[in-house]
Amino acid sequence: MSYTGNYQARFASLDDALRNSDQIVRKANGGNSILFSYLPEKEQECISGARQHYGDQSEFKAEFIDISKLLVTFIDKDGWEDFSAYYNDMKPSHIVFKSDDPEEDLFDLIIKAIKTASANGKIPFLIRSGCLYGTGIENVNIMEHRDIMSLQHPLVIFYPSAISEDNIHFLNFKPASKYRCTLVM
Repeated sequence: MSYTGNYQARFASLDDALRNSDQIVRKANGGNSILFSYLPEKEQECISGARQHYGDQSEFKAEFIDISKLLVTFIDKDGWEDFSAYYNDMKPSHIVFKSDDPEEDLFDLIIKAIKTASANGKIPFLIRSGCLYGTGIENVNIMEHRDIMSLQHPLVIFYPSAISEDNIHFLNFKPASKYRCTLVM
C-alpha cells in the first residue's frame, strides 16, 4: 500500500521538524518530542506509510517501537495466569503497568526501548500508542521522562486522535492534556 496524498504532506512536515530538531526543545513545551496525529481508523495505513517513507533510503534512520509488542512481552514475562491474577488483585490496576518499584514494568520497557534506539543512532518512533489507554501511562509521562528529554534525537509518538477546533482527542474520545510537544497533523 502506498502512502499518497495526505500522508506525503504530513511526512514532509515531520521531516521538517526532524531537520530542525534543535528548535523542538526551545519551542515546544512538551520537550524533546513530536506528536504525529492521525485518525485511529487509519492507523495501519499511516504506520505502513511511515515504514515506507522512513525505510533504509530515508535520510532519517527510524526505529519503530511497537507498544503492542512491548505489552505482550510484559505480560509474557510472568505468563498470562500470573499476570491476570496480579492485575485483578491490584488496586488501582494501573500500578501494574507503571510504578516506582524496582520491578520492570511496561513503562520501564518503553523507556528502555526508546533509549536503546537512540543509543543506536536511530530516531525512536513510538507506534501503537493507543495500547496505553487504561494502563495509567499517559504519553505525557513518556515525554516528561528525564531520559527522553535528553535524547540525541526527538521522540516521535504516533498519536491516534481526532482534532476538532483546538482540541485533540486521543483515540477520538479522550481529551488530551494541554501539555504539548511539537504537533504534526
